[in-house]
Amino acid sequence: MKAVLANSAVKALTRWILRWQNWLVGAVLIAAVLAGLRLWPHQRLRTWLPSSTAVYDAKGRLLRLTLASDDRYRLWVPLKDISPQLVQGVLLHEDRWYRWHAGFNPYGLARGAWVTYVRHGNPQGGSTVTMQLARLLWRLNTRSPLGKLRQLGRAVQLELFYSKDEILEAYLNYAPYGRNVEGVGAASLAYFDRPPAALTLPEALTLAVVPQDPTRRLRAGGEAADAAPDVINRHLADSRNRLYARWLQQHPADAALKPLFALPLNLRSLSRLPFEAPHAVEQLLNARRLEAGNTDSRVASTLDLDLQHDLERQVARYIERNQSRGVRNAAAILVDTRDMAIKAMIGSAGYGDAAIHGQVNGTQAKRSPGSTLKPFIYALGFDQGVLHPQTVLRDVPTSFGPYTPENFDGHFLGPVTATEALVRSRNIPAVWVASQLHGPSFYQFLREAGIGRLASEKHYGLALVLGGGEVTMQELAGLYAMLANRGELKPLRLAANDPLPKQGTRLLSEEASFMVMDMLRQNPRPDETTGAQPYRLPVYWKTGTSWGFRDAWTAGSFGPYVLVVWVGNFDGSSNPAFVGVEAAAPLFFQIVDALRAEQPGMAEPIRRMPANLKRVSICLASGELPNQWCPQKGTTWFIPGKSPIRVSQVHRPVVIDDATGKPACPPYDGKRTHLEVYEFWPSELQQVFIQAGIPRRTPPRNEACVNGGEAVGEPPRITSPLRGSIYALRLKRSDESRIAFSANGDAATRTLYWFVNDAYVGSSAPGQPLFWQPPAAGNYDVRVVDDRGMSDTRPLGVSLVE
Repeated sequence: MKAVLANSAVKALTRWILRWQNWLVGAVLIAAVLAGLRLWPHQRLRTWLPSSTAVYDAKGRLLRLTLASDDRYRLWVPLKDISPQLVQGVLLHEDRWYRWHAGFNPYGLARGAWVTYVRHGNPQGGSTVTMQLARLLWRLNTRSPLGKLRQLGRAVQLELFYSKDEILEAYLNYAPYGRNVEGVGAASLAYFDRPPAALTLPEALTLAVVPQDPTRRLRAGGEAADAAPDVINRHLADSRNRLYARWLQQHPADAALKPLFALPLNLRSLSRLPFEAPHAVEQLLNARRLEAGNTDSRVASTLDLDLQHDLERQVARYIERNQSRGVRNAAAILVDTRDMAIKAMIGSAGYGDAAIHGQVNGTQAKRSPGSTLKPFIYALGFDQGVLHPQTVLRDVPTSFGPYTPENFDGHFLGPVTATEALVRSRNIPAVWVASQLHGPSFYQFLREAGIGRLASEKHYGLALVLGGGEVTMQELAGLYAMLANRGELKPLRLAANDPLPKQGTRLLSEEASFMVMDMLRQNPRPDETTGAQPYRLPVYWKTGTSWGFRDAWTAGSFGPYVLVVWVGNFDGSSNPAFVGVEAAAPLFFQIVDALRAEQPGMAEPIRRMPANLKRVSICLASGELPNQWCPQKGTTWFIPGKSPIRVSQVHRPVVIDDATGKPACPPYDGKRTHLEVYEFWPSELQQVFIQAGIPRRTPPRNEACVNGGEAVGEPPRITSPLRGSIYALRLKRSDESRIAFSANGDAATRTLYWFVNDAYVGSSAPGQPLFWQPPAAGNYDVRVVDDRGMSDTRPLGVSLVE
């Protein structure tokens, strides 16, 4: 029985298929055609019209909404990021049957034709959302019957090629919203200062009624933010409230929001669209244009608008107070060392001020950094074992070959510690440290640090130490952030989606970075007379002044931030007021104090103490390990295996004859003598003490005997000829060409004796030159011997040129 029933069912189904086979085949063909049209590659609706770009700060606050390439504010927003209330309001107001029609509504078209052409009432198009999108995309004139037919055909085309959600999304992003505003993304930002996902119900319904007649409804509304409440476009409010009444029929629970609809509309004027951090935003947009295939209309930056405003206020106040000194322009950049995010950037004191070329981004301009690079010279010296923070350096007139640097104030301090030399920005010690560097040299270090557009190393020579090269403020901020981050160089970040630098490039050791930061911490504020920083939160800072008073700098770190400040003119004109400590440092500390006040809990990031760093005892006078006669001792940071180890020879005992008061002549047995300790300074430092009027107790000398009462001191040091140099003499004037021999000697040294290839050529006092004329080209050995038999040698090469 079951087999018979199954057989009959199959026969019935076969007869039905045969009867309706043509219709079934047709239906399958139609479905296949529709599926093919939908799947066939076609242009995305998002790319039909150009889009604006919205730039935000790190907290989601709008910095700028740019114009699209056709001078429209049009910001693409995905449908999922648009308020559902706005979507429902648009469909309720524009096209209630949108989800069910095929692109056009016959009833709506018939009703529009009846009212427009038969009753001659106000023109009504009867257009659906799809038809309105077709008009916008193809720029159709739909006032005539033929134009309306074209619109209908394009609407059907859209329905065939795109889904309902895609069409609705495109309409919401291309609909007109008055003046040159198109799309809910741009309209919600422009008029309500919030993204379309965060619109309230009154705001959503307000935007829902605008596209039907944007010109009339926003004629006054577009300027409502600047007008009195009674001037606000009541027509727009009335249209919104009528839509709200219809809304309540479907959403009765929203009746509680009725008091909000009684409030006047408050639409922001387009002239009040944010234009924040213009230099940073333009840098971000320019970088984005270089990214191939980037179509994202939303760009998030690392900027913090609160910090940006803090810096802008301080720069504006500083310029206003110092205009009488010719200070008209300044730039500043603030970087968070924890993630290398640029938190604030001021490219000039006035973006719209053409007199100072305000649209130039000063943080990207190459300028001479003055002395702001000196901390890195000392850090390299620490890593290469040249010195430690308390090494005593010679701030004395010194020539480095043809280069003879001078100090900014024209004076010399004599012996200074490395810390004092850095804090007081002495040029001679810094150049000497740079001259001792090897692998890498200071130039190689800057290249490895990513400083761009440097000339050759020979082009700069040692002048690079004092600002002979050029860097940008952003490059300088990266270098100071490297110091704060214990010697790891990491790239700056301006876009929020820039990768977080987990591990940077190590250019300095942790120990050297820590030691330099400790030196910079001892730099007193320019407005303090106590010589110490009075605040709980230290500031590690350094100033710089470029040659000719063209640039005044201050760079440093405090808490988690690195701040770089520049004062000058973009045209390179000089001003005697452009001195780092006088022009840039006050602005630097005004910003520091303002940020401290804004963030009372500001603290430095926790960074561990470098493991391979020790505290050792030194003799304060020499900065070397103390001998038994050193009267004053201190401590310094020391890197075992790197920092120089040497016992101080400045303080030495002298055997004094009790009878004569002069140094006793050896042997001392049987004589009544006693020991007195004297300071034995090198000859060049003795001369500086004399010039500065600093009294020094001169070690006594007994002419009756050699080395009477003296301990063995320092050997002489040849300063000329230069080590590794070849002296070129003119062939026609070889008999007139002479080479200067000069050497520094110990305090006990009175006379220096000079030899060339073991042949005696003359004598001189320490620090005084002896001129020698070479007989011919060739290689020579120059030797100097002091009156105690101690010596120094140096090779000398001589060549003849036409």
